[in-house]
Amino acid sequence: MDEMSLNGFAGRKGQPETLPFAAQPAPQRTSRAFARRLVKCAVVLASLWGLKTLVQGGGPPHPLSGNPWAVPGFGAPGPHALPHHKPPLKGEDAEKLFLSVPSPERALAISREYATHPHLAGSVDDFEDAKVILELFHTEFGIPRRREEPVFSAGTRESREATLHIPHYKKPTAWIDVYYPVMNTPLDRSLQILDNNGDSIWDADLVEDGDEGDPEAAKYKDAVPTFHGLSRGGEVEGQLVYANYGTKDDYDALFAKGVNFTGKIVLTRYGANFRGLKIKAGEELGAVGVLIYSDPRDDGIVTAENGYEAYPAGPARNPTAVQRGSVQYISIYSGDPTTPGYPAYENSTRTDGSNIPKIPSLPISWANAARLLEELGGVDEGRKLDGKISSTTVKLVNHVDTKVTPIWNTMAVIPGHISSEVVLVGCHRDAWVMGAVDPVSGTVSLHEIIKGFGELLRNGWRPLRTIVFASWDAEEYGLIGSTEWGEDFPEWLSEHVVSYLNLDVSVAGSQWHASGSPSLAHLIKKTALDVDHPTDAGRTLWDASTDEGPFKGKADSDFMQMYEAQQLNRAKYETGVEPLGSGSDFTVFLQRIGIASSDEGFGPTASDAVYHYHSIYDSQRYQEVYADPGFYRHVAVAKHLGLLTLRLADAIILPLNTTQYAFELGTYLDTVEKQAHAASLDTLDFSGLRSSIQRLQAASLELDIEKTEAEEEFKKLLHEITKKPGFLKRIIRWVKKVIHRHHPHHHEELSEAEIGDLHSVRGFLEAYEPRRHRTSHFHRPCHDRTFDLGRHPKFPHPPSLPHPPVRPRPPTTPHEPVLPHAPDLPSGPHHPRGMPPIGPGEEPSSTPAHGHSRAVRFPDLPGFPIRKFIKAAKRVQKVNKKLSSFEGGFISDEGIKDREWYRHLGVAPGKWLGYGATTLPGLTEAITIDKNVTLAEYEVFRLVYLIETLTVQLQDRS
Repeated sequence: MDEMSLNGFAGRKGQPETLPFAAQPAPQRTSRAFARRLVKCAVVLASLWGLKTLVQGGGPPHPLSGNPWAVPGFGAPGPHALPHHKPPLKGEDAEKLFLSVPSPERALAISREYATHPHLAGSVDDFEDAKVILELFHTEFGIPRRREEPVFSAGTRESREATLHIPHYKKPTAWIDVYYPVMNTPLDRSLQILDNNGDSIWDADLVEDGDEGDPEAAKYKDAVPTFHGLSRGGEVEGQLVYANYGTKDDYDALFAKGVNFTGKIVLTRYGANFRGLKIKAGEELGAVGVLIYSDPRDDGIVTAENGYEAYPAGPARNPTAVQRGSVQYISIYSGDPTTPGYPAYENSTRTDGSNIPKIPSLPISWANAARLLEELGGVDEGRKLDGKISSTTVKLVNHVDTKVTPIWNTMAVIPGHISSEVVLVGCHRDAWVMGAVDPVSGTVSLHEIIKGFGELLRNGWRPLRTIVFASWDAEEYGLIGSTEWGEDFPEWLSEHVVSYLNLDVSVAGSQWHASGSPSLAHLIKKTALDVDHPTDAGRTLWDASTDEGPFKGKADSDFMQMYEAQQLNRAKYETGVEPLGSGSDFTVFLQRIGIASSDEGFGPTASDAVYHYHSIYDSQRYQEVYADPGFYRHVAVAKHLGLLTLRLADAIILPLNTTQYAFELGTYLDTVEKQAHAASLDTLDFSGLRSSIQRLQAASLELDIEKTEAEEEFKKLLHEITKKPGFLKRIIRWVKKVIHRHHPHHHEELSEAEIGDLHSVRGFLEAYEPRRHRTSHFHRPCHDRTFDLGRHPKFPHPPSLPHPPVRPRPPTTPHEPVLPHAPDLPSGPHHPRGMPPIGPGEEPSSTPAHGHSRAVRFPDLPGFPIRKFIKAAKRVQKVNKKLSSFEGGFISDEGIKDREWYRHLGVAPGKWLGYGATTLPGLTEAITIDKNVTLAEYEVFRLVYLIETLTVQLQDRS
């Protein structure tokens, strides 16, 4: 070819094709070596074209019926076709369009659809709502309907392929997974005070009053009876003892006063810790039953004592309201009690469940609690933590129907350019009754996010990374839907998911708050500063984090002391973003698998109308009158979480801040040192741990520099590519012909990885081959082309599990994700249980499990340095893997003492808190609970090992 230019090469149609590079002398090579070089050249050149699409947004989208367009690590054109002259959306333009979509009027209308009927997990209404969400995914993401509903029993081939195939989807898709946990529903229950002869002198009315002032509450007042999910059935009698909040400290204080809990029924109030742990502490001391009520002292300013009328006439507590809820021991493990650590398939082997009570319990109203307190000396005297025991006997009856019950997770996927990296967004769907706040407010915000992403797709946008949306089921019983999915696919999640963004209660009051991994904190705050305040022009959503409610008056002094302490605790974090404990669906992803996670929403303050948590009065009327008149807060949350998703999905370098995390570890250790001093464990030496943290901080600061330099270099080279689209088009034409000259009978000369490369590049080129006419699949009939995930021999129906399988530790060594793929770069490990299968009619498109690192020199194209570009691409993907795997570096196979299901040594729900976070939990609890120097020293050793390993990974320059 001598001096032949690419233009000259492209114009010589019909002539033999030769390499479009400057002529270079080359030694003789074997057929195998020559084939290998052709494959590698093809992959590099395809990568150039793919990376061009990452910056420009891609070429015209491919119609639904076309060839495969999603291959691991490469771009996949969106399903919504646009004319050639209209470039797809990206960056600020995409964000601006998204922000224009969420609508308060539509949010209000959607809330009225979801929040005006009960939808208890496992019920018929719950399944119908799951299918409504599925239809929303189909409509907004342009997913063709199938002949049969895509509802797959967990553990079947179809269900497993639906998730494992995510990096290989050609277009958006959606389905429902069915899991089979053990749950319960109430049969009958009663509460009585007995005289000395065993006759009843008082029978509690356990049904909420259903005031006609709230139409849905009146209609459904006993649709879901007042009971505790996963409570123990039984009948017990005993004297009554009051235990305040039922915290570990409250029980310890009573025990120190000489209270004998054996045979007693404990009366506690909601607040301070998770309800199940109130029962656990009493059970361990010999109590036979527990009653839990809602105390007006915890309602802040808005009380009858301050002259406020009870709901629905006013904003104060309805005295008959009852808080239902799970009494699972959530700090031990979450999910199905009978399948700890492994998924609840229909045929799973089950245990008795070690995270549920062995004594019965009931939730009761303030009206009923006030009557019981008369047996302890009156409402005021009875609420003193003095160990007083009633002279009368209380009888508690709780009969429940406990059985395996199906639940339904509704899932959807928007494939991205980098299909091996996934941003996961989820909100649970089930409620204890109507649940206008919990979780319908979250579902409404998620609905608006989905509408926004649908509009983006219709305008030609497609994400850089794949996005998965989830509508979880059975969260209220113990985070079951999300936990079972997490336990079903732990290796896949650890390998692919870069972040999990959770939504639960979107709006319950005036004050916005966010919690999350420290690596997400800056992104959360920056994004909140970019979203307008929902009700106050000129302010931002971030400013709403200090808002208070509209009501005035005095509050109980003990409550206000606790409330102000909570506000101060949040303020002690430099970013304003607290660490996550538990109580919602982020738990399995963060604290068992090690994925950076977040949660957010508007919560009630001491001056807001009383939120009747898990009551019939968590209703649409309450939401419209008090929580969010106009539904502007619902929209603000949707805008914030949607922008977070966009920014995580579309950034070249993942916006995860490991340096913030590393420095926050130092503040965690400061707290531990104070606790050790308070516990008189001054002999503990934390100097080695602090040195390890400082080394991690230094390594992370170096990574910050590497992030900046890698991104700048990458963008500079991408800019050079985008200036020459015709140049790239001619290269692609040549590469395609080279690939098609490799007939199958030559394949025995190539490795499995090289064959995979050939197929991937061919599918990629066919997908991006310019077409004169394109049709959006939104205009195609719904029956056009069904999509069958099944029929592949690699995925037989799994056998029943004889015992809980041991889950391998998520990888802690950097693994190269399949980014725009350059040669000589090792591919990632096999997907768990084999590679995802090839769909019907597809060519294999998956990146092979084992790559090769042969030192092949690539001559530079005229005007563009290929080798430099390959190096820059590898540099970016290595940085991103370090960022996404950082959270997983705190995962320990050994887990946390006494609750090994939790494996994150950086943060976990407190052992006796449940909701609240405990940082450095193993070490903290060795000091504060066990008070054991030897155990604390061992926990220091474990932390040093993990942190030093993380430091080495960040410093790796290989």
